Amino acid sequence: MILQTLRQVPYPGYQHDIVTLGMVEDIAPQERGGFAITLRQASENDGLMRELTAAIQARLRQQRQLTPIALRIRRLEPELGEKTGRVRLAGVRHVIAVASGKGGVGKSTVAANLSLALAATGKAVGLLDADIYGPSMGLMFDAMAERPQSAGPERFLPVQRYGIKLISMAFFLTERAPVIWRGPMVMSAVRQFLQQTSWGELDYLIVDLPPGTGDAQLTLAQLVALDGAVIVTTPQDLALLDAMRAVRMFHQVHCPILGVVENMSGLVCPQCGQSEPIFGSGGGARMAAQEGVPLLGTLPLDSAVGEGGDRGVPIVRAQPDHPLSRGFAQIAQQLIGTLP
Repeated sequence: MILQTLRQVPYPGYQHDIVTLGMVEDIAPQERGGFAITLRQASENDGLMRELTAAIQARLRQQRQLTPIALRIRRLEPELGEKTGRVRLAGVRHVIAVASGKGGVGKSTVAANLSLALAATGKAVGLLDADIYGPSMGLMFDAMAERPQSAGPERFLPVQRYGIKLISMAFFLTERAPVIWRGPMVMSAVRQFLQQTSWGELDYLIVDLPPGTGDAQLTLAQLVALDGAVIVTTPQDLALLDAMRAVRMFHQVHCPILGVVENMSGLVCPQCGQSEPIFGSGGGARMAAQEGVPLLGTLPLDSAVGEGGDRGVPIVRAQPDHPLSRGFAQIAQQLIGTLP
């Protein structure tokens, strides 16, 4: 009952509630009766935290919670720095992770086109390809031959393509060279991409994560303050099961889930234009409802998407009036409206 009440308390400046944003760490019974609610400190602004505390108490009174409630704030010590993920990237307003539980769901396609859709609104956007073993942004942006230029000692400039600032392992490899690295080297590469790239002033840095819940995801969460994650899935149960694992991981590292994108929601017939749900239907909506987060969009299969990616011109860039491009534009607008 208390948890459901807290789901009605939005975090100031956000559309999501404090439970969805991962702020509620614990609800524990007290020895003398009642419960103690422990919140994770989400801002160093004491005034904002007082405002939030007052809103919680008002909501509990409104719901006639007669049980004694003790409200506690677990403050994060500044010296924890990197361990808590509270370090902001200089000049970057928002960092958004695009993640999936398994490969093959079109996560990189979503990350690439979402970046372009955000840039089309006039925002300054960067795209970090954190899939060290299988980098794809070099091909998707027709930049395989590009190499980052030096920006001083141990710093480099991102590659720029279609108005997006890019960094990817693809820019440091030959086309057929595999990456045969153990975990610590992957973690080091993600750290260098984040901290040694001269990103400049960005409204959004989109991070295309590899599938799963491994080293790259944990390194990102430890190094930088994430504003949220977008979870990409397909409608079938197997993909949803793995996507839920990704959701649980982000909750554990206190990263908000901004919403779910259901990709490959149906196959569009090139003759009649009808969509056939070959992977099932409604899976993304069910997962979003279960987690209490928005379903940002459902994107059907269309050959134009694959062709655009192979040519190095994502569909939002190649065909801005295509229905799928409009779908990505709607997702971008929802994210802009969600983040303060």
